[in-house]
Amino acid sequence: MSAFFRFTTALLALVPYVVAAPAAGACTGTISSLDDVSAAVKCTTVNINAFTVPAGKTFNLDLLDGTTVNLQGDVKFAVKNWAGPLFQVSGKSITFNGNGHTFDGNGASYWDGKGGNGGVQKPAPMMKIKISGTYSNVKVLNSPARVYSVSNPAKLTMSKLTIDNSAGDKPNSQSGGKAAGHNTDGFDCSTKDLTIENSTIHNQDDCLAINKGSNIVFQGNTCIGGHGISIGSIDSDVTVSGIQIKNNIIQDNDNGLRIKTKKSASGSTVSGITFSGNTATGIRKYGVIIDQSYPSTLGTPGTGVKISGVNFAGSTNSISVASGAKRVEVNCGSGACTGTWDWSALKVSGGSAGDIKGFSGIKGFSL
Repeated sequence: MSAFFRFTTALLALVPYVVAAPAAGACTGTISSLDDVSAAVKCTTVNINAFTVPAGKTFNLDLLDGTTVNLQGDVKFAVKNWAGPLFQVSGKSITFNGNGHTFDGNGASYWDGKGGNGGVQKPAPMMKIKISGTYSNVKVLNSPARVYSVSNPAKLTMSKLTIDNSAGDKPNSQSGGKAAGHNTDGFDCSTKDLTIENSTIHNQDDCLAINKGSNIVFQGNTCIGGHGISIGSIDSDVTVSGIQIKNNIIQDNDNGLRIKTKKSASGSTVSGITFSGNTATGIRKYGVIIDQSYPSTLGTPGTGVKISGVNFAGSTNSISVASGAKRVEVNCGSGACTGTWDWSALKVSGGSAGDIKGFSGIKGFSL
């Protein structure tokens, strides 16, 4: 046997071992305590078992691209008065499967009717979502204050979620007769390319609050007990555009559909907002409100946020307000609301009419 042949044979014998080498992250990591996190996130499959996160700690998942996360048990958070967040997940092209399991924020141990406006310090937001991909079938129970902050790096779909802060509707010994839960916003979004769908939110503040961003779809959701679906409050130097609010059910909220901009804000625009097929019942204050005087309500409006293209189009938006509520209020600053708005797919009943001030471009609807 020649030396060349022996060398070639030896080299070929190594080939299977080279080909069979596992790709980085091709393993399954299991988390049963925070001690397991650093090793688990080196894998592209991460399974989370039931456990309790120690007080004052963030359950933080910084994931490899393409990771699949499976929640296989309920995660509870021990109580401490601190800033939070309680949970944070980041990564690209992530598949996060909640499998119906719960993140329990122990909100009742914090609630005092004041939320972020006083009282004890509350971790907020409870959940920071910084992934692209999908996030589905997760339940959040009793958040101390705000629930989700969403700042996805690329396209994200959040679906089949439950936020249950219904226990916060009742007063407790610290809330002075008011609802104990406060500032429990469902989704605070300053992002783009986000869809939130087929979810149920029971809380004591905005179901959805879009503070800036574009290409956001909120569809097929049910909002119970809070302050309604909101664009804003809009501050200075931000853009909101291409927002679709479709086929949602809004039950027993202060407001149905709202746009609120800060009186002091400047250099901002809100455009291309479409409401279609939404149903609201039992609205306590305003069926539809567009107000440029925030933090006042229907005060002297500012003029530094330009609003255009707010349309009620496609399927009918049917809004029913309580006897003491206003059906529609529009409060635009001079020259701040522009263009022609198609409101032909808006039907509002109950309460009293309200008023449209500072803008004459609404077509297809009258009080």
